[in-house]
Amino acid sequence: MDLNYESELLERAVTELSRLPGIGRKTALRLALHLLRQDERFAEDLGNSVINLRKGVIYCKQCHNISQTELCPICSDPTRDNTTVCVVENVKDVMSFENTRQYRGVYHVLGGIISPIDGVGPESLEINSLVQRVAEGSIKEVILALSATMEGDTTCFYLYKQLTPYGVKITQIARGVSVGNEIEYTDEVTLGRSLLSRTLFTDQFKY
Repeated sequence: MDLNYESELLERAVTELSRLPGIGRKTALRLALHLLRQDERFAEDLGNSVINLRKGVIYCKQCHNISQTELCPICSDPTRDNTTVCVVENVKDVMSFENTRQYRGVYHVLGGIISPIDGVGPESLEINSLVQRVAEGSIKEVILALSATMEGDTTCFYLYKQLTPYGVKITQIARGVSVGNEIEYTDEVTLGRSLLSRTLFTDQFKY
């Protein structure tokens, strides 16, 4: 059902807010009306923070994590193990693994997983840059840490085929992460144990 608005400005605000994921027009209206009830400074701070986020945040040229400099804090940290790369689907997964405090290597953010039904192929992801990093020869282990879904497994197998010629050790996080679950929604203890108990990717083909 369409909602009628008394103000064109309110209509525009609701339209823009409803473009956010998970926000319908009714929720957008509640948010807009909430903003109207707040001090004007609150709305200004909110707006400026979003603008600064969009203008100031870039993607790390090496791992594609979010950053404010060419290299993100993880890639530029001299105490991290640059010979071990954990491959994840998105930036939220980096945050999840970092919260476990059990991983001291670096990351590679693919920006998604292979999903033909959604029109996402290997060329849409940061796979070539991962292959380039491995081809340089300094990486000793690649950890495949993708969600335990059909699309995640398809992506892992594709990466395995692409990276095998370079002789790098390829492991996969243990299936303490339930099949069908996404990394983002896995608790930190389970995620940490899965990382520590990772297995060689080839082992899964022995069944």
